[in-house]
Amino acid sequence: MQDQREEKIPFYIVPTPIGNLEDITQRALRVLSEVDAILCEDTRHTGKLLKHFHIENKLMSYHAHSSQEKENAILEQIGKGMQYAMVSDAGTPTISDPGAKLIHRIHEVYGNQVDIIPLPGATALIPAIAASGFKGNQFTFYGFFPQKKGRKKLLEEIFSSSRIAVFYESPHRIEKLLHMIQEYFPQEYEEKNIFVARELTKKFEEKIRGTVREVHQYFLDYPEKVRGEFVIVIDA
Repeated sequence: MQDQREEKIPFYIVPTPIGNLEDITQRALRVLSEVDAILCEDTRHTGKLLKHFHIENKLMSYHAHSSQEKENAILEQIGKGMQYAMVSDAGTPTISDPGAKLIHRIHEVYGNQVDIIPLPGATALIPAIAASGFKGNQFTFYGFFPQKKGRKKLLEEIFSSSRIAVFYESPHRIEKLLHMIQEYFPQEYEEKNIFVARELTKKFEEKIRGTVREVHQYFLDYPEKVRGEFVIVIDA
Protein backbone atom coordinates (compact mmCIF):
# COMPACT_ATOMS: atom_id res chain seq x y z
CA MET A 1 0.00 0.00 0.00
CA GLN A 2 1.25 3.47 -0.85
CA ASP A 3 2.52 5.59 2.03
CA GLN A 4 -0.17 8.24 2.51
CA ARG A 5 2.58 10.76 3.36
CA GLU A 6 4.05 10.40 -0.12
CA GLU A 7 3.41 13.43 -2.28
CA LYS A 8 1.00 12.67 -5.09
CA ILE A 9 1.17 13.89 -8.67
CA PRO A 10 -1.70 16.35 -9.25
CA PHE A 11 -3.93 16.24 -12.32
CA TYR A 12 -6.44 19.10 -12.54
CA ILE A 13 -9.93 19.09 -14.06
CA VAL A 14 -10.63 22.75 -14.83
CA PRO A 15 -14.06 24.08 -15.88
CA THR A 16 -14.10 26.94 -18.37
CA PRO A 17 -16.94 29.40 -19.12
CA ILE A 18 -19.90 28.20 -21.18
CA GLY A 19 -20.34 31.70 -22.54
CA ASN A 20 -19.66 34.59 -20.20
CA LEU A 21 -15.91 34.79 -19.54
CA GLU A 22 -16.53 36.36 -16.13
CA ASP A 23 -17.63 32.94 -14.88
CA ILE A 24 -14.10 31.56 -14.72
CA THR A 25 -12.73 31.32 -11.17
CA GLN A 26 -9.56 32.85 -9.78
CA ARG A 27 -8.41 29.37 -8.84
CA ALA A 28 -8.90 28.12 -12.41
CA LEU A 29 -6.80 30.99 -13.77
CA ARG A 30 -4.04 30.25 -11.28
CA VAL A 31 -3.98 26.54 -12.11
CA LEU A 32 -3.95 27.18 -15.87
CA SER A 33 -0.97 29.47 -15.45
CA GLU A 34 0.99 27.15 -13.13
CA VAL A 35 0.67 23.63 -14.62
CA ASP A 36 3.24 22.23 -17.04
CA ALA A 37 0.71 21.82 -19.86
CA ILE A 38 -3.01 22.12 -20.62
CA LEU A 39 -4.95 19.35 -22.38
CA CYS A 40 -7.77 20.80 -24.47
CA GLU A 41 -10.31 19.79 -27.12
CA ASP A 42 -9.30 22.59 -29.48
CA THR A 43 -6.01 24.39 -28.92
CA ARG A 44 -7.23 27.38 -30.93
CA HIS A 45 -10.35 27.77 -28.78
CA THR A 46 -8.47 27.42 -25.50
CA GLY A 47 -5.71 29.66 -26.85
CA LYS A 48 -8.20 32.51 -27.24
CA LEU A 49 -9.37 32.00 -23.65
CA LEU A 50 -5.82 32.11 -22.30
CA LYS A 51 -4.98 35.16 -24.39
CA HIS A 52 -8.00 36.99 -22.95
CA PHE A 53 -6.66 36.41 -19.45
CA HIS A 54 -3.01 37.05 -20.43
CA ILE A 55 -1.91 33.50 -19.67
CA GLU A 56 0.88 31.83 -21.59
CA ASN A 57 1.23 28.06 -21.29
CA LYS A 58 1.79 24.93 -23.36
CA LEU A 59 -1.38 23.60 -25.03
CA MET A 60 -1.81 19.97 -26.06
CA SER A 61 -4.73 18.56 -28.04
CA TYR A 62 -6.81 15.84 -26.39
CA HIS A 63 -10.33 15.07 -27.66
CA ALA A 64 -12.80 12.29 -28.52
CA HIS A 65 -10.73 11.12 -31.48
CA SER A 66 -7.35 11.11 -29.76
CA SER A 67 -5.52 7.83 -30.23
CA GLN A 68 -4.54 5.38 -27.53
CA GLU A 69 -0.93 6.22 -28.35
CA LYS A 70 -1.68 9.83 -27.43
CA GLU A 71 -3.19 8.72 -24.14
CA ASN A 72 -0.24 6.47 -23.42
CA ALA A 73 2.15 9.36 -24.01
CA ILE A 74 0.19 11.56 -21.58
CA LEU A 75 0.16 8.77 -18.98
CA GLU A 76 3.89 8.30 -19.36
CA GLN A 77 4.53 11.99 -18.77
CA ILE A 78 2.28 11.96 -15.69
CA GLY A 79 4.38 9.11 -14.34
CA LYS A 80 7.46 11.32 -14.75
CA GLY A 81 5.83 14.01 -12.63
CA MET A 82 4.38 16.27 -15.32
CA GLN A 83 1.43 18.29 -14.06
CA TYR A 84 -1.53 18.67 -16.42
CA ALA A 85 -4.77 20.62 -16.38
CA MET A 86 -7.57 19.33 -18.58
CA VAL A 87 -10.21 21.64 -20.04
CA SER A 88 -13.01 21.22 -22.55
CA ASP A 89 -14.18 23.89 -25.00
CA ALA A 90 -16.83 24.94 -22.48
CA GLY A 91 -18.05 23.82 -19.09
CA THR A 92 -16.73 21.03 -16.89
CA PRO A 93 -14.58 18.33 -18.50
CA THR A 94 -15.68 14.66 -18.19
CA ILE A 95 -19.40 15.60 -17.92
CA SER A 96 -20.79 14.36 -21.26
CA ASP A 97 -17.21 14.80 -22.40
CA PRO A 98 -14.45 12.47 -23.69
CA GLY A 99 -12.17 13.53 -20.85
CA ALA A 100 -13.80 10.88 -18.65
CA LYS A 101 -11.90 8.19 -20.57
CA LEU A 102 -8.52 9.68 -19.71
CA ILE A 103 -9.45 10.06 -16.04
CA HIS A 104 -10.50 6.41 -16.00
CA ARG A 105 -7.15 5.34 -17.43
CA ILE A 106 -5.24 7.46 -14.92
CA HIS A 107 -7.07 5.67 -12.10
CA GLU A 108 -6.35 2.29 -13.73
CA VAL A 109 -2.64 2.93 -14.27
CA TYR A 110 -1.70 4.95 -11.19
CA GLY A 111 -4.40 4.38 -8.60
CA ASN A 112 -3.84 6.67 -5.63
CA GLN A 113 -0.44 7.83 -6.86
CA VAL A 114 -2.14 10.58 -8.87
CA ASP A 115 -4.39 13.11 -7.15
CA ILE A 116 -7.30 13.94 -9.46
CA ILE A 117 -8.24 17.49 -8.44
CA PRO A 118 -11.63 18.66 -9.80
CA LEU A 119 -12.22 22.40 -9.64
CA PRO A 120 -15.80 23.65 -9.25
CA GLY A 121 -16.99 25.96 -11.96
CA ALA A 122 -19.15 26.64 -14.96
CA THR A 123 -21.69 24.09 -16.17
CA ALA A 124 -25.05 24.43 -17.92
CA LEU A 125 -26.67 21.64 -15.94
CA ILE A 126 -27.04 23.15 -12.46
CA PRO A 127 -28.06 26.71 -13.47
CA ALA A 128 -30.85 25.28 -15.63
CA ILE A 129 -32.24 23.21 -12.75
CA ALA A 130 -31.96 26.16 -10.38
CA ALA A 131 -33.84 28.47 -12.74
CA SER A 132 -36.59 25.95 -13.57
CA GLY A 133 -38.33 26.27 -10.21
CA PHE A 134 -39.27 22.60 -10.30
CA LYS A 135 -39.58 21.14 -6.82
CA GLY A 136 -37.72 18.07 -5.67
CA ASN A 137 -34.20 17.30 -4.54
CA GLN A 138 -33.57 14.42 -6.94
CA PHE A 139 -32.84 14.59 -10.64
CA THR A 140 -31.45 12.38 -13.40
CA PHE A 141 -29.00 13.82 -15.89
CA TYR A 142 -29.09 12.10 -19.28
CA GLY A 143 -26.29 14.00 -20.98
CA PHE A 144 -26.90 14.58 -24.68
CA PHE A 145 -30.20 13.09 -25.78
CA PRO A 146 -29.82 10.19 -28.27
CA GLN A 147 -29.70 11.39 -31.85
CA LYS A 148 -31.84 8.60 -33.31
CA LYS A 149 -32.18 5.17 -31.75
CA GLY A 150 -33.53 5.04 -28.20
CA ARG A 151 -35.25 8.42 -28.05
CA LYS A 152 -38.77 7.03 -27.54
CA LYS A 153 -37.62 4.50 -24.96
CA LEU A 154 -35.78 7.16 -23.00
CA LEU A 155 -38.84 9.42 -23.01
CA GLU A 156 -40.90 6.55 -21.63
CA GLU A 157 -38.39 6.27 -18.80
CA ILE A 158 -38.46 10.00 -18.13
CA PHE A 159 -42.23 10.27 -18.06
CA SER A 160 -42.60 7.30 -15.70
CA SER A 161 -39.96 8.60 -13.29
CA SER A 162 -40.56 10.52 -10.06
CA ARG A 163 -37.34 12.48 -10.61
CA ILE A 164 -36.68 15.68 -12.52
CA ALA A 165 -35.02 14.89 -15.87
CA VAL A 166 -32.27 17.04 -17.37
CA PHE A 167 -30.52 16.66 -20.71
CA TYR A 168 -28.80 18.57 -23.47
CA GLU A 169 -30.26 18.92 -26.96
CA SER A 170 -29.13 20.50 -30.20
CA PRO A 171 -31.13 23.14 -32.09
CA HIS A 172 -31.38 20.74 -35.05
CA ARG A 173 -33.29 18.15 -33.02
CA ILE A 174 -35.29 20.02 -30.40
CA GLU A 175 -38.35 20.46 -32.62
CA LYS A 176 -38.21 16.77 -33.56
CA LEU A 177 -38.16 15.94 -29.86
CA LEU A 178 -41.23 18.07 -29.15
CA HIS A 179 -43.03 16.56 -32.16
CA MET A 180 -42.22 13.07 -30.87
CA ILE A 181 -43.71 13.86 -27.47
CA GLN A 182 -46.82 15.17 -29.21
CA GLU A 183 -47.13 11.98 -31.25
CA TYR A 184 -46.30 9.30 -28.69
CA PHE A 185 -47.12 10.96 -25.37
CA PRO A 186 -50.17 13.19 -25.97
CA GLN A 187 -51.13 13.47 -22.30
CA GLU A 188 -47.62 14.53 -21.28
CA TYR A 189 -47.56 16.91 -24.25
CA GLU A 190 -50.58 18.74 -22.85
CA GLU A 191 -49.84 18.53 -19.12
CA LYS A 192 -46.15 17.97 -18.37
CA ASN A 193 -44.19 21.06 -17.37
CA ILE A 194 -40.91 21.66 -19.15
CA PHE A 195 -38.18 24.28 -18.87
CA VAL A 196 -35.88 25.14 -21.75
CA ALA A 197 -32.73 27.17 -21.16
CA ARG A 198 -31.13 28.47 -24.34
CA GLU A 199 -27.66 29.99 -24.68
CA LEU A 200 -27.05 30.15 -20.91
CA THR A 201 -24.72 32.98 -19.79
CA LYS A 202 -24.44 34.30 -23.35
CA LYS A 203 -25.76 37.51 -24.89
CA PHE A 204 -29.00 35.96 -26.14
CA GLU A 205 -29.73 33.83 -23.05
CA GLU A 206 -33.38 32.85 -22.85
CA LYS A 207 -35.54 30.69 -20.59
CA ILE A 208 -38.97 29.30 -21.52
CA ARG A 209 -41.22 27.51 -19.03
CA GLY A 210 -44.63 25.94 -19.57
CA THR A 211 -46.28 22.72 -20.69
CA VAL A 212 -44.60 20.84 -23.51
CA ARG A 213 -47.35 22.06 -25.82
CA GLU A 214 -46.82 25.69 -24.79
CA VAL A 215 -43.05 25.51 -25.22
CA HIS A 216 -43.46 23.79 -28.58
CA GLN A 217 -45.86 26.50 -29.75
CA TYR A 218 -43.37 29.16 -28.68
CA PHE A 219 -40.71 27.76 -30.99
CA LEU A 220 -43.23 27.37 -33.80
CA ASP A 221 -44.16 31.04 -33.38
CA TYR A 222 -40.52 32.16 -33.17
CA PRO A 223 -38.48 29.81 -35.40
CA GLU A 224 -35.53 32.22 -35.25
CA LYS A 225 -35.14 31.16 -31.60
CA VAL A 226 -34.29 27.58 -32.57
CA ARG A 227 -30.55 28.08 -32.39
CA GLY A 228 -27.75 27.84 -29.88
CA GLU A 229 -27.15 25.48 -26.94
CA PHE A 230 -30.18 23.97 -25.19
CA VAL A 231 -30.70 22.48 -21.74
CA ILE A 232 -34.04 20.72 -21.23
CA VAL A 233 -35.51 20.22 -17.76
CA ILE A 234 -38.66 18.10 -17.42
CA ASP A 235 -40.62 18.22 -14.18
CA ALA A 236 -41.04 15.05 -12.14
